[in-house]
Amino acid sequence: MPALLLLTATGFSGFAVLLPTAPLWAVHGGADAAGAGSVNAVLMLCTVLAQSLVPTAIRRLGWRTTLVCGMVLLGVPPLLHLLTAQLGVVLALAAVRGLGFGVLTVCGAGAVAELVEPARRGQAIGAYGLAIAGPQFILVSTAPWAAQNLGFEVVFAIGALPLLGVAPALRLARRLDARPAGPEDVPHRDAVRDKRSAYLPLLRPMLLLLGVTTAGGALITFAPQMSDDPTATLGGLLLLTGTAAFSRWRFGALADRYGTRPFHWPLVIVTAVGLTLTAWAVTTPGTTDLVPLLTGMALVGVSYGGLQNLTLVDAFAAVDSRSSGIASAVWNVGFDAGTGVGALLVGYLATGASFSVALMAMAVLSLATLPLAFAGRRGAVPRRPTG
Repeated sequence: MPALLLLTATGFSGFAVLLPTAPLWAVHGGADAAGAGSVNAVLMLCTVLAQSLVPTAIRRLGWRTTLVCGMVLLGVPPLLHLLTAQLGVVLALAAVRGLGFGVLTVCGAGAVAELVEPARRGQAIGAYGLAIAGPQFILVSTAPWAAQNLGFEVVFAIGALPLLGVAPALRLARRLDARPAGPEDVPHRDAVRDKRSAYLPLLRPMLLLLGVTTAGGALITFAPQMSDDPTATLGGLLLLTGTAAFSRWRFGALADRYGTRPFHWPLVIVTAVGLTLTAWAVTTPGTTDLVPLLTGMALVGVSYGGLQNLTLVDAFAAVDSRSSGIASAVWNVGFDAGTGVGALLVGYLATGASFSVALMAMAVLSLATLPLAFAGRRGAVPRRPTG
């Protein structure tokens, strides 16, 4: 777990610092809001494409090769941003980063399932989530300020931190590659049928996750552009990422104790309320209403972090041990597809109308997942071993 957490922290540091600043770099090169939104949309599209291939890559190439390739693909492109801010190049580098990020996300979540028994998995996912959300709390919120005051060079240097994650990746891979082969590793004639049957139970947690990550992706991508007040932007992003880090960590213990289902529908409603308040705060161009902005982004952060934890617990609980890699891949598709869709939709809606209208559309989209929050069987409470 220490190697996994260090690998995760370095990888997500490189990812987080460019999430708001790569679109800003494209704007610096002359792109409009639609072009800026397409940067993270391309990033997440390539992430999703990579995620669908990672379980196969692990089986054929092993954890070592897969993890190292992922960290290199994620860490090298930020340095190449220094060459130009032209939109085409920024999009191409986003595509490469997306491939690396897809490897990191699926391998990270899958490693949790491999290393930790189900009875303690909620807490382990909480620790893993904190290693993700901690860098986001620090870097997503401060990266736009650093780019504008210290220079984009500093941001791109931080973006190369995944290269430092190669060492813990090798240590983690030695453990995972050395584990004894179990029934899940043995080819069998029902493998294809088993994989197909594993996907259906994962649809509900993935769609719930997609509903909240569209909101988080939109706010992280466009917070520096939808507010005229740099201090308000910094405060809003700090609250969004800070509450997300805390809730993603704490909801792990709550899921172990009470199950996941009691928390689904309240968090969906919190997402919609937070987006509505944020839309109200940026209704008038050139004037940001500080209190609704900060409150709205904090509320979205609570649901953004909480639903990430709960839906990952749901995904692992919905499949048997042979399909934990599939569960990790599908969950990450929901996370990253939502981030990309949120960035793309808000970019185009803001170009044609306003950021306020775009955020209200995201609120409606999140509410559309409310029936899923009530559907399905009651979340089971894992039993802890005794004696």
